[in-house]
Amino acid sequence: MRNFKTIAICLATLCLSGAFTACSTTKNAAGKMAPAKKGYADTGKYRNYFKELGIPQADIDKKIADVYKEIFENPERGAYFDVEVDGKKMGYISDVKNNDVRTEGMSYAMMVAVQMDKPEMFNRLWRWSNHFMRHNEEGPSHGLFAWSCRTDGRRTSQGSASDGELYYVTDLLLASRRWGSYEEFNYLEEAQTLLNQLFSKDGTGGVTNIINMEKKLINFCPDTRSNQWTDPSYHLPAFYEIWAETANDGREAIYRELADSARAYLHRAVDPVSGINPDQGQFDGTPNRGSEFHYDSWRVPMNIAMDFTWYHKDAQWQSQYAEKMQNTVVGRYGLTEFPDQFALNGDVSARPWGGGRWKPNLRHSIGFVGTMATTSLMMDGPYSQDLVRHMFEQKLEPYEDGYYDVYYDGLIYLFALLHLSGNYRMNW
Repeated sequence: MRNFKTIAICLATLCLSGAFTACSTTKNAAGKMAPAKKGYADTGKYRNYFKELGIPQADIDKKIADVYKEIFENPERGAYFDVEVDGKKMGYISDVKNNDVRTEGMSYAMMVAVQMDKPEMFNRLWRWSNHFMRHNEEGPSHGLFAWSCRTDGRRTSQGSASDGELYYVTDLLLASRRWGSYEEFNYLEEAQTLLNQLFSKDGTGGVTNIINMEKKLINFCPDTRSNQWTDPSYHLPAFYEIWAETANDGREAIYRELADSARAYLHRAVDPVSGINPDQGQFDGTPNRGSEFHYDSWRVPMNIAMDFTWYHKDAQWQSQYAEKMQNTVVGRYGLTEFPDQFALNGDVSARPWGGGRWKPNLRHSIGFVGTMATTSLMMDGPYSQDLVRHMFEQKLEPYEDGYYDVYYDGLIYLFALLHLSGNYRMNW
C-alpha cells in the first residue's frame, strides 16, 4: 500500500505542476497559449490558434470552406449573386432579410475575396459597387458610394456610410499587395483615386470627408451633421497602418496619426471596468443618445484583436481589454449562454435593438461568438481556449426560432474564422 500511496502522490504532484497533461481538464489540454509578443508586421508569421488547440488542419480548412460555401455558393439561402450588366460580369452580396445591398457587405465580401484569393469575385463586386453605388456624376458626393441599394441597383439612399469607404480602400490596397493588377484593374491606382476623392471634401453641399479632420477620427457618415459623432466599430487602426505603408500618396503622416487617434479613441469608448462599448458615440468616448452594445458593437473586439496581431503597438491595453471582455461576457453569463446585447456596465441590455420579425431581441449569436473568440489572440485567461473551441463548434444555420442571418452573422463569423486560423492577412 505504501508504494501505491507514493505513486499517487507523485501523480498528483505532476498534475498540479502541469507536467502530466493527461490529468489536465479539456480547457488546459493545449497548455498555456501566451499571446504573441510582436505583430505580424514585424514577424511575418500568422498564428493558427485552432491548430495550436489541437484541431486538425483538415478540419480547419473544411470549416472555413463550409462557411464560405454557405454564404457565397448556397443557391437556396446564400447571400451572394453573380449577375451580368451591360455585358460586364458583376456580383453583389445582399442583406437578404432586408432585400438590399450595402457598402458594408460589399466591402466585407471584397475583403473575403482578397483573403481567400478569389480575384474574379473581387472584381465582380468592385464593378457592381462602381456601377450602381458610386457617385460618378460631378457634384459634392463625387467618388463616394451610396450606402444602400436594391438588388437591381436602384438606390434607397444617396448618402454614404463611412465604414464602407474605409473597407473599400483597404480592400484595394491589400489586393494590390496580393495581385497587383487583375483584368482591367490596377488596384493601387484604384485605391489612390478613391483616397483622393475621400480627402477632397470640404463641406460643400453638406458633404465632408469620412474623417473629421479636426478630431482626426472617422465619422458616422460623411455629411456635416453626422460628421460630429462616430461609431466605435468604424475605428480600425490596423487599416490606417496599411494605408500608410501602401497608398504611396503623400499622406503617410496623416494615416499614422489616424491610427494613433483611433487607438486613443477606443480607450475612451470602452467601459473601463466591463470593456463594453456603445453602438454609437461622441468623439470624447461618451455614448451617443444613450447608445448601448448592439449589433455594430460586435465588431469592436475583432477590430482590436486585428490591431494587436498585426501591429502590436497598443498591446498592453489591448490584452487588458480582452481580459475585461471575457470576464464580463463569458464569466458573467456562461460560455454557451452569453447574449449579444448589453448595457455598458455589462448587464443584459434593457433596450435590445429590434424586436421585429427579422430582428429578435437577444440570442447567442454566432457572429458575436466569433468576434469574442478573437479576443483569445490577445490573452490566455481561464475562458480563452474554451471560448475558441466553442466558437469553432458553431454552425452557420437557422436558429431554433427560425431566424437566420447568413449576411451579417455569417460574414462576421467567417472573418473570425480567418483571424483565428492565420488566414486574415496583410501580406502573402
